[in-house]
Amino acid sequence: MRLFILILLASIFSFCGEKNNNVLHDFSEVDIQILIEDSISIRAVEVYKDSLIGFGYNKGYGFLNLYNDDVTFHEFKVTDNTQNHDNWITEQRAVAFSDQSFYSLGIGSPARLRKINLQDKTEKNVYQETHEKAFYDAIAFWNTTEGIAMGDPTDGCLSIIITRDGGETWRKIPCKDLPSTVTGEAAFAASNGNISIVGDHTWIISGGMKSRVFYSSDKGATWEVFDTPIMQGTATTGGYSIHFYDENNGIIFGGDYTQPEKNKANKAITKDRGKTWQLIADQKEPGYKSCVRYVPNSGGNEIVAVGFTGISISNDRGTHWKELSKESFYTLRFINDSTAIAAGKNRIAKLTFK
Repeated sequence: MRLFILILLASIFSFCGEKNNNVLHDFSEVDIQILIEDSISIRAVEVYKDSLIGFGYNKGYGFLNLYNDDVTFHEFKVTDNTQNHDNWITEQRAVAFSDQSFYSLGIGSPARLRKINLQDKTEKNVYQETHEKAFYDAIAFWNTTEGIAMGDPTDGCLSIIITRDGGETWRKIPCKDLPSTVTGEAAFAASNGNISIVGDHTWIISGGMKSRVFYSSDKGATWEVFDTPIMQGTATTGGYSIHFYDENNGIIFGGDYTQPEKNKANKAITKDRGKTWQLIADQKEPGYKSCVRYVPNSGGNEIVAVGFTGISISNDRGTHWKELSKESFYTLRFINDSTAIAAGKNRIAKLTFK
């Protein structure tokens, strides 16, 4: 009996210790420190080992070392009058780190995915697509060897490419293995926020004439699709960003960037892996946002959304929101549970939530 009681107490303390990892910070302010100011537009930013920032911008990609403030820009140059050269200019709106490499993916055709070695910064082209409708929006990795990127439909389904060999080769999934899209359904390359991954689970948000969630439970081997109540029906409406806190709880944020004040049906949450979605703060602030992220270690209670309209936060799973700043940013990634890196027009900044 004594041994049983000791085991029971140990289990209770262990459980309590796990729960204590989730802290409700109740943030109500944000301090903004500008790290880079330049005449560039940044819609994709990622963090590597809490110290290196990788970003894509309208003329290439770059790095910012948070330890020494060193900044490098890799600007693509036009070397001839055709598009058949390695550094054709295209906006890099999807970036990711995996293992010892950085990946930068351009929108438009020809769509090129570059793999950059972090040690010597050498790059190579690991995927190229010349379809006239090619337009890639986001990239993410399940682990060091397997990754996924998605883009707009070219032949009746989303463009989804997958690597299983550490990013060396990428294969496009044929439409026969994917749910069909409807005419005018695509995605928004607004923040590299169209893909969310938790373990082997993957979610992709579409927008436009239809705004739906494409879901895979097995790292892209099989797919199904779920409807959402997010505003849709025109080319500029729908979900712009999706994020999951765990396997069950996720959020979609979007709206209509041409009418950013509209807040009807522009945000929704799920508690069942994306199968069903419920509108939150409907017809309440905030309106359009291009990127949404759960605050780490918050138990899914705290959520930050950014856009050119400013920075907003919820401390109660999206039921109520507070505007923290009118400063404009397109995208955001957390370093820890109180610090994030945000990027947008002409700048990258460190956000400290208080």
